[in-house]
Amino acid sequence: MKAAVYYENGGPEVLRYEDVPDPVPAPDGVLLRVEAVGVQGGDLLHRQLSPLPATPHVGGYQAAGTVIAVGPEVTTVKEGQKAVAMVNSGSHAELVATSAGNVFVVPDDMDPKVASAIPVEFATADDCLFGVGRLQAGETVLIQAAGGGVGLAAVQLAKAAGATVIGTAGSDDKLARLKEYGLDHGINYRTDDVVAKIRSLTDGRGVDLVLDPVGGRTLETSVASLAFRGRISWIGNVARDPERPRLDGLMAKNATLNGVFLGGARPFEPERVRGVIERLITRIAAGELKVVLDRSFALSEAAEAHRYIESRASFGRVTLVP
Repeated sequence: MKAAVYYENGGPEVLRYEDVPDPVPAPDGVLLRVEAVGVQGGDLLHRQLSPLPATPHVGGYQAAGTVIAVGPEVTTVKEGQKAVAMVNSGSHAELVATSAGNVFVVPDDMDPKVASAIPVEFATADDCLFGVGRLQAGETVLIQAAGGGVGLAAVQLAKAAGATVIGTAGSDDKLARLKEYGLDHGINYRTDDVVAKIRSLTDGRGVDLVLDPVGGRTLETSVASLAFRGRISWIGNVARDPERPRLDGLMAKNATLNGVFLGGARPFEPERVRGVIERLITRIAAGELKVVLDRSFALSEAAEAHRYIESRASFGRVTLVP
């Protein structure tokens, strides 16, 4: 099969389009013919920083397509079904083999590009808002980097739950587009004083909950934006800021900071996480929530896709198509 592989850590230029051996499903496994790859922020971080278990290494967390083989122990998935798979690596390829527990069946008529952008993005947003964030109707939430995959999911989920939704983005155009998905107030972090704007929008009170995938100094902004006993769901360190953020403000506000990592939750709460993802797939299929797709690249153009995401020009999920 063809795959986007790399032999060393580095920028998008380390990605190569090569032939690699076809994967074989284990007795409890599933083989998926990939029709779309949802490129995750974590895919880029792993390419840059994570030690390679072997070379050539096929990166990538998430892919959707058609089940073409199942192991003899598998009872939950059948050949011919449409599905999306969450994997530790290997999604940037024409075929993916993984355990049946990592595979989620989707409706036959669902666009594979849409399916490839559901589990990580929407379940992470759901956990940030409800599983950890304990968001209630009538509360106010701030979503940092609201134009990303998790951010767009969070805007929709928070609005549907009856919250007032404030979001940050790096351009007025992105903020205008976010209003289509439920954003009540937008803040351009390049031109606005985020904390001052939050205070103005909340009559000086601050927000009840913040979703922060950026980290670094942005996390300091998140703390400063909180109300008394506010909560932060911290998802990552997209900014890659080497400076450790100062979090003293949490104590003064009796506030809490919670880390959220969907991959870390799955081994401990597999049934809960599966239930969340399956419910989200159902809501998206019913049109209650929308997967926002940006650009699609051929699998052979994986380097260009990674480069495009790193430019921060994307709005929604970028996909690869074998």
